[in-house]
Amino acid sequence: MQSLSVPAELASLRIIGELVTEAARTAGLDEGAIYRLNLAVEEIAGNIITHGYAEQGVKGDIRVSAELDEDRLVVELLDQGIAFDPTDRPLPSTEDLSRPVEQRAVGGLGILLAVRALDGFRYERTDGSNRNILEMRRR
Repeated sequence: MQSLSVPAELASLRIIGELVTEAARTAGLDEGAIYRLNLAVEEIAGNIITHGYAEQGVKGDIRVSAELDEDRLVVELLDQGIAFDPTDRPLPSTEDLSRPVEQRAVGGLGILLAVRALDGFRYERTDGSNRNILEMRRR
């Protein structure tokens, strides 16, 4: 298992991406899967940084881990920001997405892109921590 803890700052997205890319290559994921996984991790981590910490006026860290098993790569983002379950709100529908941008509700598009990019996603709130768990199958 690979893991690291980084400050919850936008500059840390590069470091997080490097860990995810290295783990994905070790897992034998193709370039398309690596891209999709990085897109999803960056979206979730960016939301943690922006909404979980910065907008609240607090500083903190994000712990990133990558674990490989026989069938899949699991990336976990752990933070102590405000509770936020990205799956708690309805994702934009096909109808929403067909509307001009100025007629759409704000929010949710990044989460939609993240969830669709992955083979599995779940959120847990445990002991004051947010756990975002992202999965990609090894093919």
